[in-house]
Amino acid sequence: MNDNQNQPTEYDAVLGGVSPPPSQGVILGGIQGVKHRLNSLSLEARIAALSEALNYGNEGLDLVTAALKDKFRKVRHAAMQLLKERREEKAKLAVQNYKFCSNFRFERLNELPLPYGHATTFANRKVIEVDSFPQIIDPAKTAYALRVSNDWSQEAHQSNITILDKFQSLLKARRAKEIEALVFGFCGYTLYPIVDILVSARENFKNLKAVFFGDIDNSECDSRSIILNDISKVLIAYPNLEVLKIRCSEYGLDKLAFEPLHHNKLKALIIESDKLHPEVLNEICALELPALEYLELWLGEETDHFENLPLKPVMPIISGQRFSKLKYLGLRHSNDSVYIALALIESSLIEQLIELDISMGNLEDDGAEFLLNCPAVHQLDTLNISLNCLSNDMVTRLKQLDIEIICDNFTYRGERYCTASE
Repeated sequence: MNDNQNQPTEYDAVLGGVSPPPSQGVILGGIQGVKHRLNSLSLEARIAALSEALNYGNEGLDLVTAALKDKFRKVRHAAMQLLKERREEKAKLAVQNYKFCSNFRFERLNELPLPYGHATTFANRKVIEVDSFPQIIDPAKTAYALRVSNDWSQEAHQSNITILDKFQSLLKARRAKEIEALVFGFCGYTLYPIVDILVSARENFKNLKAVFFGDIDNSECDSRSIILNDISKVLIAYPNLEVLKIRCSEYGLDKLAFEPLHHNKLKALIIESDKLHPEVLNEICALELPALEYLELWLGEETDHFENLPLKPVMPIISGQRFSKLKYLGLRHSNDSVYIALALIESSLIEQLIELDISMGNLEDDGAEFLLNCPAVHQLDTLNISLNCLSNDMVTRLKQLDIEIICDNFTYRGERYCTASE
């Protein structure tokens, strides 16, 4: 191979046929030729150029990695297939980051039927429940769950073991400082003590990357019974946190809240609630989260009544003004699904998304028609519109799109409420 990888070789294409190019001609060989073809209007030419790029070392590998952000789905998929076959750490990391959204969707599907079940996986880690004498065996691949039953029987009452007790035991466990993911289950009807004790233990969990508050199942209670206040203190205490999932509710002054802050590492924010108050949505939009790629919000029933302007609290997100690196956007559990669809197709944000999720809402055929007629929707990897109220004909038309369509459980027609409210 030529020692200079940036120069054309014997088999590289040169504009002008077999004759030497004119002094002002464009050389299409070498790495510069690959870059030129990657900007082609032809998707076939761009995909072919990706394979050629890998002949040019690290610089070519960087080009393939960058193609994972291409606006065209077929180019992204071609880049992914090439990178999956590479052994370089850079390639492995790029594949892992690209699959970031899919991992959360897989976890959510494992929790069906809706609305809730105990998590079996979290943040791409297997969930293991902590007992009174926890053993930390594989902290990088395990999410440790602290759960206690809400069984009020005499036997359960006499045991008197709380989540706070289990947390103290966990702190004393060997290798506890290596834990990367924690899951907190039912602990009464407020999570205040858990938030406070986790913040106070920040020196013990410097490797913590993922936290889930409110891991409850239907037999314990629902989101309407879980109260959580200002969560900002957790983000401040854990600057390396990448995933924050919250399942909670709003009661009066005890609503979920966020103080303005800047957090460099958070990649995923998931909030499952019976409803999100407009003030909370405004606070979320005020957060500075430059690394955020995955945002899932359960909007609830009343977003359309805020100052008589549908979706006003989330418009900074839908318009693309906030969270510029988003790959997944989930605006779920909403009675404004048609407004969401209409707002998204008029926004540039949809052009950068890999997955759009407006499931668990009241979307009907007219809203789905907006999506079908939007060219950018055809470049998504996945569109999730499950648990809405579409006709069979519309579902058939959606499934003809050359993307993954998740559209299960259409059992209601006409006037209905969003799924988690039923």
